[in-house]
Amino acid sequence: MKVLKRFQSTILMIIKFTLFFILFALFFLIFGIENAWLLHLSRTAAVTILTFVSFGIASMSIYGGYGIGINKSKPIISSMSLSTAFTDIVTYLMLCIMNTNSANNQTFKLENLHLLLLVFILQFIIIVAFAYFGNHVYFTINSPEKCCVITTSKYALNNVMPKIKKYGKQYKVTDAVLFTSPDIYDIINRCDTVFVYDVPIPSRTTIIEYCYANNKNIYYNFEMSDIVALRGRPVILDDKPLYASQVKGLSDEQKFVKRLMDISLSLIGLIILSPLFAICTILIKIEDGGAVLFKQKRATIDGKIFYVYKFRTMSEKNSVNRSVTDDDDRITKVGKFLRKFRIDELPQLINIIKGDMSIVGPRPEMIENVDEYEDKLPEFSYRLRVKAGLTGHAQIAGKYNTSPKDKLVLDLMYIEKYSLWLDFKILFQTLTVFFKAGDSTEAFKKTKEIEFFTNDDRKEK
Repeated sequence: MKVLKRFQSTILMIIKFTLFFILFALFFLIFGIENAWLLHLSRTAAVTILTFVSFGIASMSIYGGYGIGINKSKPIISSMSLSTAFTDIVTYLMLCIMNTNSANNQTFKLENLHLLLLVFILQFIIIVAFAYFGNHVYFTINSPEKCCVITTSKYALNNVMPKIKKYGKQYKVTDAVLFTSPDIYDIINRCDTVFVYDVPIPSRTTIIEYCYANNKNIYYNFEMSDIVALRGRPVILDDKPLYASQVKGLSDEQKFVKRLMDISLSLIGLIILSPLFAICTILIKIEDGGAVLFKQKRATIDGKIFYVYKFRTMSEKNSVNRSVTDDDDRITKVGKFLRKFRIDELPQLINIIKGDMSIVGPRPEMIENVDEYEDKLPEFSYRLRVKAGLTGHAQIAGKYNTSPKDKLVLDLMYIEKYSLWLDFKILFQTLTVFFKAGDSTEAFKKTKEIEFFTNDDRKEK
């Protein structure tokens, strides 16, 4: 096993390269049945190969790629399937363009669509096999890291511990202690990885420096100082190294391009999705005969109030303005389906055209929630530095019941790292929501409380 661990990087690289090569080979061998020139040196073959490789690498960078040892097998399958599907479609279209010539098709033609479907089915089978195989190899070589969780209270512990437990193959929590414990450094010494959660910054800094000095892996939650650091960069003034965090917003050029993208994509979306809008309208009317659309006051850039549009998912007779919980009796049968796949959000394309929202940005919260959150988290208002969005970093990475502070951090991460490329990435990543529909729309619910413990406590038991 030690030998395998020494060559782990090489083994994983070979597995990743083998997967990509098989996906590449399947496309070319199957399409080579009807396009023999793909299997010989030709301009068509060269352009098609370049398209597959470049778009394959780009799409995997968007969706996270083949993250064995980092992600569970199912997220790897969904990310690789989406990136491969986009790569196949773009490469297929390029092949059709290259085949439009005097020797083949006189005009552009979509042909051999059955081969495209066959390619993707076979690729999907390979992706599933490699996702489970890759993780099996990784976790055969690497046993779970021995971890301790250092925090401030039982409440904080119960916020972070369930998240860590979901990754049982990566992390084995042996200790959970208060940051004021006199045994804290002895506990750190016997662990590989340290999770520091909700600890006051001065104490957190001391713990981090100790972990750094003793070569311990460190995970810690974001605070505002960490958010400010996201937009920074190292600079050297004469011979003085400093860290510069400069205030920046969207330039006029970025605002223009972003608005142009918003209007274009919203108009295209409304046209393409019009049949789905019609179906939703009919189903909502059939169930209870009530209004199809629901509107509610929300806040957008600079605190401007607007009415957000959604497909109605709750009974009109019992629509108290509060957050959704498990088994909420206000939600209709049609509404449960629309919420599960977030179809209820689609009428917000109208809000985007009106200029109230953008395609990508922080989720517009209910006014009641904003007031409540700002009482506890004054920084929550920082989300209003940009327009509210139909999709965003918090909507993709978070869930319906993600804590307000974590939503705030995710939104501020987007704001401080903004770029048009990031908008495109988030836009494409939105499709992953459909692969985790039940998980991402999870409502607020009670969880079993976890007590503080140490490895010594477990030995006694």
